[in-house]
Amino acid sequence: MLTALTIIALKDLFAVAMLSGIYGLLSASLFVVLDAVDVAFTEAAVGAGISTILMLTTLAITGRYELSKPKLRTRVGLVLVTVIGVLLIYGTLGMPHFGGTDNPANGHVAAWYIANTSEQIGIPNYVTAVLASYRGFDTFGELVVVFTAGIGVLALLPHTPGNFEVDDHQPMKQHLILRIISKLLIPFILLFALYVQFHGDFGPGGGFQAGVIFAAAIILYSMIFGLAKTMSVINFAVVRFCAALGVLLYGAVGIVSMLKGDVFLNYSALAEDTLAGQHIGIILIELGVGITVAAVMICVFFTFSGSVDMSDKPGEKRAMQDNMEQ
Repeated sequence: MLTALTIIALKDLFAVAMLSGIYGLLSASLFVVLDAVDVAFTEAAVGAGISTILMLTTLAITGRYELSKPKLRTRVGLVLVTVIGVLLIYGTLGMPHFGGTDNPANGHVAAWYIANTSEQIGIPNYVTAVLASYRGFDTFGELVVVFTAGIGVLALLPHTPGNFEVDDHQPMKQHLILRIISKLLIPFILLFALYVQFHGDFGPGGGFQAGVIFAAAIILYSMIFGLAKTMSVINFAVVRFCAALGVLLYGAVGIVSMLKGDVFLNYSALAEDTLAGQHIGIILIELGVGITVAAVMICVFFTFSGSVDMSDKPGEKRAMQDNMEQ
């Protein structure tokens, strides 16, 4: 609560970004205490990691300090956010108390999953079973939201040849220790991402977490060795294609289920043995999630970084600031 109130009061957006990262790290610790390791994994990777980096990159484009005199549209936005916040709080008044025995989450739903997951899905990690199989359609929607967010960034910021600037600037060129340690760590980060991706059936992990960890390794390399060197290894067009490929792979699994005579995203139809079909389906859709999440994160970072390089040019920086203020 104190961190959130401090974020509201601060005008220094750099401090806000850093406090947001700390808030995400504290939230991840809280989820570990609550024995929600999968959620803690996601919060640490997204809330304390990627989100902080993207906010700092945005500040490099827009400036560090908030405007001292808010404009009319800022006041309108504040009123709108306040109204939505009040409505959301009002909506929670009709919900069961957190942790209460009459809460549906503590009643028949959770008990039903615990009683039937082993027999129907056949994997030890019940969280993955719920998210990838029982609620596979919801997870598909979440993946489409991530993909749409990436499309939104590409639509708003320059990313095509001619209006996308990539120079050979290496911001950490003088920091030899940092460069050497990064080179040693990045292969293990990528290897850990693959472990999280394909071990999600048996322990904490899955496509969302693995995609973010994989993207974090690429982003770390780009921050240390420069955007141009990174993009000489990773083709931007391929990354954008992979962002759509993951969504297509997820949807294709559902279509194949239908072609085999079952409902959309019922993986039992993928093989003669029901549990084998569930395993195959979960692995494929988790792979689709990991591919799209990693590609979108990399796309967003590349686009933001290219915009930073673009904004370093005199005249163009002013034009970009004017464009952001409109």
